Amino acid sequence: MTNTAVMHIGELAERTGLSLRTIRHYDEVGLVKPSGRSEGGFREYDASDLSRLMLIRRMKPLGYSLEQMADLLRVIDAREAGDTSPESEEALRQFREDAHERRTKLATQLAMADEFLGELAAR
Repeated sequence: MTNTAVMHIGELAERTGLSLRTIRHYDEVGLVKPSGRSEGGFREYDASDLSRLMLIRRMKPLGYSLEQMADLLRVIDAREAGDTSPESEEALRQFREDAHERRTKLATQLAMADEFLGELAAR
């Protein structure tokens, strides 16, 4: 199936590495909505839904809350709809800065974990 084709939730889960339960939860809280429903009522997703879920998945290791994810997605949605206001630009800049800081912290924690593993191996 190509990225432009419609996917059911199982394929979306496989492609994103997220569980069905997680995807359904994200639907319930409004982070991602299916692009449509089949005649049988099954959720149908497209490439834009896949992209959105991949963005969410990439935020998870950085410790973003569901509310923070929703805030970023609102900014991205607004910008994709043509919002180029200074407020929108500033909000995106702040998210970029925050993500960079979180990544730096995570890298430091990973380095400490590597040191710990080295210590254990030496014993």
